[in-house]
Formats: sequence, C-alpha cells, structure tokens
Amino acid sequence: MRAFSIPLLATATALLLAGTAHASTLILGATVYDGSGAPGRQVAVRYDGDRIVAVGRLKPHKGETVVRARGLALAPGFIDSHSHHDRGNYADRSMPPLLAQGVTTIVVGQDGDSDAPFARVAADFEARPAAINVASYTGHGYLRDAVLGKDFKRTATPAEIAAMQALMEADMKAGSLGLSTGLEYDPGIYSDRAELIALARTTAADGGRYISHMRNEDLGFQGALDELIDIGAQTGIPVQVSHIKIGAVDRWGTAKAVLASLDAARARGVKVTADVYPYEYWQSTLTVLFPKRDFTDIEAARFALTKLTTPEGMLLDFYAPEPAFEGRTIAQIAADRKEEPAATYLWLIQRAEAWRAAHPGQRTESVIGTSMAPQDVADFVAWPESNLCSDGVVGSRHPRGAGAFAKMIRLYVREQHRLTMAEAIRKMTSLSAEHVGLAGRGRVKQGYKADLILFDPGTFADRATVQTPGALAVGMNRVIVNGQTVYADGKPTGAFPGRFLKRGQP
Repeated sequence: MRAFSIPLLATATALLLAGTAHASTLILGATVYDGSGAPGRQVAVRYDGDRIVAVGRLKPHKGETVVRARGLALAPGFIDSHSHHDRGNYADRSMPPLLAQGVTTIVVGQDGDSDAPFARVAADFEARPAAINVASYTGHGYLRDAVLGKDFKRTATPAEIAAMQALMEADMKAGSLGLSTGLEYDPGIYSDRAELIALARTTAADGGRYISHMRNEDLGFQGALDELIDIGAQTGIPVQVSHIKIGAVDRWGTAKAVLASLDAARARGVKVTADVYPYEYWQSTLTVLFPKRDFTDIEAARFALTKLTTPEGMLLDFYAPEPAFEGRTIAQIAADRKEEPAATYLWLIQRAEAWRAAHPGQRTESVIGTSMAPQDVADFVAWPESNLCSDGVVGSRHPRGAGAFAKMIRLYVREQHRLTMAEAIRKMTSLSAEHVGLAGRGRVKQGYKADLILFDPGTFADRATVQTPGALAVGMNRVIVNGQTVYADGKPTGAFPGRFLKRGQP
C-alpha cells in the first residue's frame, strides 16, 4: 500500500501526474461535509478514475493510494454559479485564484454576455481545457447582437424575436444551461418583457433555466424583481436573481422584506432562487447608474453619487483613455480637476464613450462601486434558497474573484456564526449545482464525479482586498477535479482535467 500524509510529498505528486491518478484513492481521517447540508462525519471516501465509488467505513485496498487527512475537512469542490473567469480565454489554465479557494467548476455566459454559439464555446474549451470544469448559459446580448446588430436601441420585432428563438433553441440542443440576461446593460436594456418571455418559453421547452442581472438593483429594484418573477410565473421556467443586492442608500436594511416577497412567490409555485457574493461593493461600468443613458444629465450624476453610491466609493478599476486614473476614485479625480464630482463623473463617461467609438470591440472602462449594507448582504447569504457566487474576473481589482468562497467560511461561519460549516458548504456545492442544472456534481456521494477538496476548517480564509486583489486564499490543502489532483502543497500541479459540462449531462 502506498501511503502519505498531508502535505503531499513531492514524489507522491509526481506519481499522480505520471498517471496513477486513475488508480483508486482512499481519503482517511477527514471530517466529511457531503454537500447536502448534513453535519460533518468521520467517514472515508474512495474515488477511482473520475468518480466517487464508496463513502463509509472503508479499509485500504492493496496497492491503493491512501491520503491521511486527519484534522482536515473534505467537501465537494465549490461551484461558482456566476463567474466571468473565462475572460482572457484561460490564459493561465491552472486558475490559481480559483484553486486556492477550492473552486472546481465555474458557470459563465452571465449577464447576457456570451461570445459565440454554444457549440463553438464548448469546442474551444475542450480543445484547450483548464484545471477546472466550465458550464455556460447563452447570453441574451449575444442573441440580440446576432439578430439586431448595431440597430439594437429598440424593441425587437416579432420576426427578430423568432430569429433569436431559433438561435436559442440551437444552443439548448447543444447543451446550454439556459438563458442569461443583463438588463442594465446594452443591448439587453432595450428589450421588452414580451421578448424575454418568448425566449424564456423556448428555453423552458428544453428544460433550461433563466438567470438575470435584473433591470435595476437600486431604486427600481422591486419592479425589476417583479418582472423576473412574472417571467417565471408565465413560463414555468426556474428563475434566478444574479448577485442579489440592494444598491440604494434609502433602501438599506430592507433585505428581509425582499426575501419575504421571494418566499411568497415560491409559495405560489414560482421557482425563484438567487445567488450572492459576500461584498458590499460591485464591479460594473461607469454608465450602469444611468438607466436613461443620458450622459449629459448633471442631476442624474448627482443623484447617482448621493443615493446610489458616493464619489469616494467609485474606484476606477480599468480606464483605457487614461490608465493613470486606475486605482483612483471619482472624488480624487474631481479634486485634481477642481470641480464637483458629478461633473467629473460625466466627463469620465463622455471621454470613455469617445474612446470606445474610436476603438470598437476593445475593453474601455470598469468601476468598483460601494453601495450595499453589510447586514443586507448577510441576510441574502443566509436565505435558504441563495447560493454563493463570485461574479469574479481573473486579474480584476475587485477581490471577489480570489476571495469570495474563502470569505464565506471565514466571515459567515467562523466570525459571525450566521451559517454552520455544513450550511455554507451546501450553498457552495449541491445548491449551486441544483440552481444551474448540473447533474452528478456537488456531493460527496457514490456515483458522483470526484470533484473534491481538502482544507483546514480553522485557517481557510481570504486575503484578497481592493489593494491586493490577487492575494490567494490560504488553508486549502488539496483540490481534485475529475479524479486528478490539480492543487497541492499550495500550488497548482499543472494538470488540466477540466471538462465542459452540459445541461442534462449525467
């Protein structure tokens, strides 16, 4: 019997990479949180190839690799149900910010944003896989771009809706999880409810889901939520609120009322759920707080900087027209320009829009905005029907991409005691899988895929901040994807066993 203890010996890692990962492996001594929400148990877990084959009181087989994990927690790999980590086309396929948090699957195509027909997106990943698994929605913005082109600042005609439905149906047949919308962004902001319902019906016909960055996350929040619930009620499709938040100062403290309305909708039979990330600040475009898209309206700018955020709370993450502004706030730039922050806000947008017009298709700007109350975020995290996500991007100044899942354990389990360890793990594993429609993932259970993590429950924590957004989480001991070790001894192993997961795939 080959046996080694944690941390892994370099020779053992080399053996795994040499091909012995396909022989059975037995993990002994860990406290197993199976992803169901049940308390941790002292049981052994055996996996063979890419599948868990036994859980219980097990003894090593002759010649089997044995991992002795006393003092560690064993859980299913975390599933990031709302991710933008595909941006950059997996330049570093090892994805260390994700592996250090125990993320083994990301779900992309979010906020209405996907790049190509689903079959092509899948084929591109399968030709050059990463260390983690990927699944995807079809973006409403992609559909509108394909059918309406540059003439998108209007509602679609019946013929155009039918053309979008045909594209959506093809993606569903290819394995898309469903339809995602980004209704605060171009081009989705110009769609009407009839267009969304038609596309949702097409999606529902093939068993897909609907996930939405709603039309408004601040003062118009309730109307936007009512639209999402109505789409679910009219079509029967499961509907999910993307990164649920209350982004208006005057509405802070109302999370419980929002959750009551969601519970009431569920009681009526609407299959509504939510995902949430554990931060009080978002990342988006400078224009997102202007629903009327009038970037000359000084009163709208003043309103945004007093009711929705503050000049000090708007930090430029990326600004192509003037990279020196990156890492600075609107308040700081306004002080340099000796003008009121609202005027600077408009000037920044106008300059960015001019740059965008001169450089079509290139990334132009993004901003981190502080606009949520910690108590509201905690209430959303604790709702039984919410799962955790990151909404993260590799290389972003927002720390959520490198910290969200570790922060969940540090803050809400160890420090605030809002969740038990078992509840938190459920929200990052089986509940996420259920909410996006992934089968055979998210549980430590016989027959499920061997996406597994070992971590220290007392030290697992985030280190990423706005100042150090790429700082890796600590306390993750080992990450296994489809039966292969992809992270050990504090670093990726260089294995790339990730798969592109499709709806309905066993």
